[in-house]
Amino acid sequence: MNPIITLSHTLPTRVHNEDKIITRIAELEGFKINAASALSGGSINRVLLVDTSEGKRVLKLNSASSFPGLFEAEKEGLDELRTSGTVNVPEAFSVGETLGTAYLLMEYIKEGPQKPHFWNRFAEDLAALHKTTSPAFGFPSQNYIGSLPQYNEERLSAAEFYIEQRLEPQLKMAREKGFSFDNPEVFFTNISRVIPQEPASLIHGDLWSGNYLVNEQGLPCLIDPAVSYGPREMDLAMMKLFGGFPERVFSEYQSFFPLEPGFEDRVPIWQLYYLLVHLNIFGSSYLPSVKKILTRFS
Repeated sequence: MNPIITLSHTLPTRVHNEDKIITRIAELEGFKINAASALSGGSINRVLLVDTSEGKRVLKLNSASSFPGLFEAEKEGLDELRTSGTVNVPEAFSVGETLGTAYLLMEYIKEGPQKPHFWNRFAEDLAALHKTTSPAFGFPSQNYIGSLPQYNEERLSAAEFYIEQRLEPQLKMAREKGFSFDNPEVFFTNISRVIPQEPASLIHGDLWSGNYLVNEQGLPCLIDPAVSYGPREMDLAMMKLFGGFPERVFSEYQSFFPLEPGFEDRVPIWQLYYLLVHLNIFGSSYLPSVKKILTRFS
């Protein structure tokens, strides 16, 4: 999610009894805590850097009842990306719950300066990730996009998956919040004709500029995924939505894994999902952009 329009650089309120909770987690995980400090990293979770007897770790905390399964889903997504052997991601060590608080314990990625070939490597890694495919679109479990549920029931085509598992749930949620839309059926029919019939790719799912790091080796490391086997153009369209990526990363991606002709014309189709997510989280300032895309393809 974009830092300009979310709270990504605002620290959530300190968790009640945080020191006690951290001490209990250390007991459960079998290490000692030397120090803990707050990190920026999201409006949903409390994120801490903890210096432990086993080294530095990142610890995410949240109410166990606020977002059920959030950390399990994040770990599952990180594990899937890691298992692909294509992109650097922090290792997710464990998830758990104690004293009414859910937690995720992760590898700490020390940051460094970009290497000169950083964007070439970013494009190469992303293309390799997208070459990891599945016979069907979806994911074994549901997960989250920001603070909202993301649905991953299996579908056999990119268009079916995108319409039924991405757009329709967000449009339904928006209507429940009081936003109105003309009948989107014409839009769905029209985009079904232009969405490429490609295999389902393993995608990060929320690839804005706040969801990568430059690691100590000067190479890209992806964080905070919303993973699925989905249309690979979604990752690239999200990268274009709020900026933060140089144009050359897209041209270099093309050299590793060429896109079907007409990608630039399809970018707004994929961006609609992320704009609907922002509409449902942050409100009516995103409605004109949503309606513009719906009108353009209807």
